[in-house]
Amino acid sequence: METFDSRLVGGKLLRRGYTTGSCAAAAAKAAVTMLLTHSDCSFVTLQTPGGYAMTLDVLDGVFSPEAASCAVRKDSGDDPDVTNGVLVYARVSKIPWGIEVGGGEGIGRVTKAGLDQPVGAHAINSVPRRHIREECKNVCREFGYGGGLSVVISIPGGEALAERTFNAKMGIVGGLSVLGTTGIVEPMSEAAVADTIRAELSLLYEAGHRDVTLTIGNYGEKFARDILGLPLASHVKCANFIGETLAAAAEKGFQQATLIGHVGKLVKLGIGITNTHSSRGDGRMETLIACALEAGASLDTLHKIRECVSTDAALDCLQAAEVLEKTMLLLRERIRDTLRRHVAGNLRVSGVCFRGVGETMTEVFRI
Repeated sequence: METFDSRLVGGKLLRRGYTTGSCAAAAAKAAVTMLLTHSDCSFVTLQTPGGYAMTLDVLDGVFSPEAASCAVRKDSGDDPDVTNGVLVYARVSKIPWGIEVGGGEGIGRVTKAGLDQPVGAHAINSVPRRHIREECKNVCREFGYGGGLSVVISIPGGEALAERTFNAKMGIVGGLSVLGTTGIVEPMSEAAVADTIRAELSLLYEAGHRDVTLTIGNYGEKFARDILGLPLASHVKCANFIGETLAAAAEKGFQQATLIGHVGKLVKLGIGITNTHSSRGDGRMETLIACALEAGASLDTLHKIRECVSTDAALDCLQAAEVLEKTMLLLRERIRDTLRRHVAGNLRVSGVCFRGVGETMTEVFRI
């Protein structure tokens, strides 16, 4: 297994890990290699969606002329979670055409609308699905195979582990999700991340920047760069630490901050939550219900919002009830009020709230 580089944060070296999505793609690549070469595979190399190169050990390899399977062990680095150390298996078999990706033991199924995958599908998110297909296609081209493949991802024990996650609340039952947008797990120590954000702000300020763009996660950065066309020369990824980052920017002396994030995060500002990590509280649907009620939504619409598992799904309900625009105006005022109360000094804060993921991201309102 490759030893990943570490990040020096808060005076501590914290080691990166890799996602279940990377494990699934690596296992699938190794299994296809065994299937097409009729030989064992002890390690596999691949490029993650975020551009990282990695070499991972391949375990429990079994192959025959009809199918092959193997596993890769998950390593979360210094950000361990319930999936740290699990074996992620891929079983690959030949089919006439196409590359089908599905789930087996320990992989949950989606039961509610509004998530990354449709109702009834296995909870293997779109980026890992695409990564698995790309790695399989690469092996097929390398060995001149023109047929199709069926890829089944499984995590033994995943159903029991899922009980320690938010999957059931989110509408994913029967197992874990296969996740990852960059393929890499960044170490998450709250104090260390906050220290890193302050250090990044300090560097930008000393370089002469007085305006800063703050994005919440990888999708926020992508939206700022690809949809809004911002250069991001003065940019900090604030993750869930919105209030702390804005306070640090104000203390440092920045004049303007542009906050860009998904509605699922920014909606929490509507009830004064400025650290948007799920462990600090939720309140997304409750906030939307309060705004929708004030906007004149019917009781039936409010009940539908309460049953939604994502803010994107809730926005669809509001749009169908023709109260989306008024509800978003009220939410925007709540967010502005929170920012006014939590940001000191002369820092001016504006921003953009968007919905959707990947290619479906669209602007909802400006702060």
